[in-house]
Amino acid sequence: MGKALAFLLALVAGVIVVGWLVSSLIGPVLFYLIVGALVVGGGAFLYAKAKKSLAPGTRNQRRIEAATKTYRMRNR
Repeated sequence: MGKALAFLLALVAGVIVVGWLVSSLIGPVLFYLIVGALVVGGGAFLYAKAKKSLAPGTRNQRRIEAATKTYRMRNR
């Protein structure tokens, strides 16, 4: 547990230092625009993956439909 916590702390510190260095080199406004674009792009990517995994005919969607049907039959 101690190693994982130390690794996580080192990772967070590294991200902070790299972010500080990059923002000082390219300017804070451009830095925040890039970070914002990455966050929005990542969110869109995750949304598309989640939507695709629950599309009609996929295994997850069939499992959800089967569970719903079983639940309805049980609670008549």
